[in-house]
Amino acid sequence: MDTLVAQLQRQLRDYTISLYHQGFLDDQFTELKKLQDECSPDFVAEVVSLFFEDCEKLISNMARALDQTGNVDFKLVGSSVHQLKGSSSSVGAKRVKGLCITFKECCDSQNFGGCVRCLQQVDIEYKSLKAKLQDLFNLEQQIVQAGGRIPQVDI
Repeated sequence: MDTLVAQLQRQLRDYTISLYHQGFLDDQFTELKKLQDECSPDFVAEVVSLFFEDCEKLISNMARALDQTGNVDFKLVGSSVHQLKGSSSSVGAKRVKGLCITFKECCDSQNFGGCVRCLQQVDIEYKSLKAKLQDLFNLEQQIVQAGGRIPQVDI
């Protein structure tokens, strides 16, 4: 059993480091992880889950607003992008945050084509991050179920 736990912990460390190196996460995710303790073992998963629910709503709202060809409310889209940038920043979603900066510039310059491309990229990145974090949380669950402790990963 100890061998299994050690193997899972090594997998978790390697996977976590890869998420940082690939630019999916930044230091804010590390700070969020530090807030998790024995009393709230699911804290990060719960915060991230709320972030993804927020993402879905905002992406849907932006898609609807951009679907109004010729009558796009760029201020409304920009406001949603700003919200998404803030929430992605607070959970350490580095790639999503970076795309939001470009997306906001497209909104400010009323660049319809740029906004549509950015929306598509944000949607892809958020779904990719969601899958990767789900894998991360699943690894953490496997460690706990095998009787181990989730290691602190230093980046």
